[in-house]
Amino acid sequence: MAQPDSTTNENEAQPNSGGTATAVATKPARPKPKRLPPWKVLLHNDDVNDMLYVADTIVGLTTLSRQDAVQRTIEAHETGVAMLLVTNREHAELLAEQFASKSLTVTIEPDA
Repeated sequence: MAQPDSTTNENEAQPNSGGTATAVATKPARPKPKRLPPWKVLLHNDDVNDMLYVADTIVGLTTLSRQDAVQRTIEAHETGVAMLLVTNREHAELLAEQFASKSLTVTIEPDA
């Protein structure tokens, strides 16, 4: 039978020996990023563009489904304006420019 090794350091933690655990340094938690203020993207009715063209353009420029795009197009046609989506200002401005390039009228406003 082998004799226990007397050269081990008493401060070293041995497996299953009940030694002390070593503290692990943790990084301080990062603060959560602040959300950007929301902006509404509003589609306005016009008498120039075909409703199918408007719905196709909405699907092409946004993440809205075909069904949602058709609903928003009909709403804008019947009431004069429809809210397409809410996003941050920079994205809302980009969408307004993209819709304008497709001859569609979209405005943006802060979501209060």
